[in-house]
Amino acid sequence: MAAMAALQSSFTSLSISSNSFLGQRLFPCPILPQVRTTDQPPCLVSAKLKHWERKECKPNSLPIVHKMHVKVGDTIKVISGSEKGKVGEVTKLYKHNSTIIIKDVNLKTKHMKAKGEGEPGQIIKIEGPVHSSNVMLYSKEKEVTSRVGHKVLEDGSKVRYLIKTGEIIDSAEKWKEVMKNKKETEIAVAA
Repeated sequence: MAAMAALQSSFTSLSISSNSFLGQRLFPCPILPQVRTTDQPPCLVSAKLKHWERKECKPNSLPIVHKMHVKVGDTIKVISGSEKGKVGEVTKLYKHNSTIIIKDVNLKTKHMKAKGEGEPGQIIKIEGPVHSSNVMLYSKEKEVTSRVGHKVLEDGSKVRYLIKTGEIIDSAEKWKEVMKNKKETEIAVAA
């Protein structure tokens, strides 16, 4: 009790309230000499993430996003892995680790718990991610996979095209169709 009273009196003599230290970093006292045992600078405490949680970051702490040769709405064919040979449409991109979600490809079984008391649990199938290096763009008309190329049209618009067939992938009509389908699925999920 006496120690507490002495501490409170020292705070009042310094005209510092005890609440002023809450949430602030405490620096070593400049009056007392510091004794260093090694020549290394002091280590700051950092939270350790699991290896699958780590994301490479730029100096401004934003995650590094990778450029990918596929976009949402592209028809692709899986060229390696357990799903090799399957054709599907890209529904979602994850640019921080270069993976994509393909409709009805790489299905995983997920066991869902019951949300309410009266509801039973359920087992559902969801699409798992596939690395973008394991897929190639696919032409439905000619039934052939191809790498992607870029060219500028006469009207000045830059488009992507399939190198083997010359078929243009990017077009305004296709993009409108993709966005329309995306809105329809969002409405269906919400209902």
